[in-house]
Amino acid sequence: MSKVIAIVNQKGGVGKTTTSINLSTAFAAVGKSTLLVDLDPQGNASTGLGISYRSREEKNIYKILLSSENKLIGSAIFDIKEIPNLSLISSVVDLSAAEIELSQLERGKFVLKSALEKIRDNYEYIIIDCPPSLGLLTINALTAADSIIVPLQCEFFALEGLSHLVKTVELIKRNNLNPCLVIEGILLTMYDKRNKLSKQIKNDICQYLNDKVYKTIIPLYETIIPRNVRLSEAPSHGKPAIVYDLKCPGAQAYISLAKEILRKHASGCQEKKLVSEGIV
Repeated sequence: MSKVIAIVNQKGGVGKTTTSINLSTAFAAVGKSTLLVDLDPQGNASTGLGISYRSREEKNIYKILLSSENKLIGSAIFDIKEIPNLSLISSVVDLSAAEIELSQLERGKFVLKSALEKIRDNYEYIIIDCPPSLGLLTINALTAADSIIVPLQCEFFALEGLSHLVKTVELIKRNNLNPCLVIEGILLTMYDKRNKLSKQIKNDICQYLNDKVYKTIIPLYETIIPRNVRLSEAPSHGKPAIVYDLKCPGAQAYISLAKEILRKHASGCQEKKLVSEGIV
């Protein structure tokens, strides 16, 4: 059964796109058929996978969301040749106007969900790279997703906005837009072990989450993404860090994250099976 995961944080510069690209690549590298949906008008995930602006003019998420071509979503997918098992639906700058257009549609919050349902069974994982806001594009992602991952930068103000995001998730659930949506986990990014502030922020976040704010259990991943030069360089070469420099700490961290998530999902599936069989 496929799983749709949205990478969400309304703050910019926290590592959403880096996480989307490299987590998708890591899933693909271990044989999981994976689709990355670039839902950010900046299109950095598309650029980071080497898809040129010209190539995106005819095949992009904007055409899928806001035209009758929703039915032809399969024809808008790029297969990433350098990375077997990885595909992409790209973004264009026109997507920045999509929120106004979506707001005029009767079911404007469900357009992405409707489109992905047509191809969902073709993939084991669908990763959605969200824009740095909680507008209608992100609401579409939250409505379409099974779960979300929230990257948090290990710097001052890291927790700023997390409470708002948690409230948005609860609102999505209460209003029956997506009653089963869960927060998959919080991912600490840009961690510098040489920096005392990074360590303090890490401790603060752990304490904050252990208090079970808003009566919601929000898991914190064991994997921490380090601040890493090669990880930052990779997008300018149109490659994920895992392809650009597999041995760099950033690439290795995302491989570790993928393994952690896969273990968690495998454990969850086994537990559901035992429950269904009346064993537990």
